[in-house]
Amino acid sequence: MQPYIAIAIGGILGCWARYAMTNLVQAIYGRDFPYATLSINILACFLMGFLFVETLERLTISPILRTGILTGFIGGFSTFSTFAMETLLLAEQGDAGKSVLYVILSIFFGMLATFGGTYIARNL
Repeated sequence: MQPYIAIAIGGILGCWARYAMTNLVQAIYGRDFPYATLSINILACFLMGFLFVETLERLTISPILRTGILTGFIGGFSTFSTFAMETLLLAEQGDAGKSVLYVILSIFFGMLATFGGTYIARNL
């Protein structure tokens, strides 16, 4: 039961963090392009790569806390389902070019951030 509680607490915090970052990014860059979701997904990918390695190879934390952080917080913070919906909406609104660009940027920078996070964690 403890892992579920850890995931729930992490998920709540991750969702709050996503909401706050969405509001901040949209206030700065507007809503013409899904910059908020893009930046959240890239940051979440980096954090997943970095914290996965850190909590496995360097830091000694309980498996329950690790699950709460990786599955709960980052899972609640990441917005991949929102990414999919926004991609569809861009395409349906006749912005096929933006839709394709959004997918390419999300995948490229998401993978780059994940590799960067694991690289930094392993080479600190």
